[in-house]
Amino acid sequence: MLEEVISPHEAKQYSPLTLAFLGDGVYELLVREKIVTQCNRPVNQLHHACVAYVKAQAQSAAYGAIEGLLTADERQILLRGRNASGHTSAKNADIGDYRRATAVEALFGYLYLTGQKARIGELFGVIWKARPDASC
Repeated sequence: MLEEVISPHEAKQYSPLTLAFLGDGVYELLVREKIVTQCNRPVNQLHHACVAYVKAQAQSAAYGAIEGLLTADERQILLRGRNASGHTSAKNADIGDYRRATAVEALFGYLYLTGQKARIGELFGVIWKARPDASC
């Protein structure tokens, strides 16, 4: 996927919302991969299962699951993502959940840009195990 890794310093130059834009795709791909490999279902059911894990409330819970496991740099990215304010508003979530979801997405975007695929896997593993509905 990513052909050229950038340095953490370069990645920190991106706005947190840009990092979240990329991280949203990274996070959703991880969720889809888990759901597809664990649940052989019709596509409509796969889609509904995926939405349950990528919605703001679920990503807000993910924030809580990983917050205490982060390095200082990762925590800084998480906080920048949480404090970012864009021109969009949460449609189906309260603002706190929406901001924590943006923070998680920003962190995943940062880790992806800096080539930290193992760390992405580690944090996503924690998130996946901590989800409230462990069934597919």
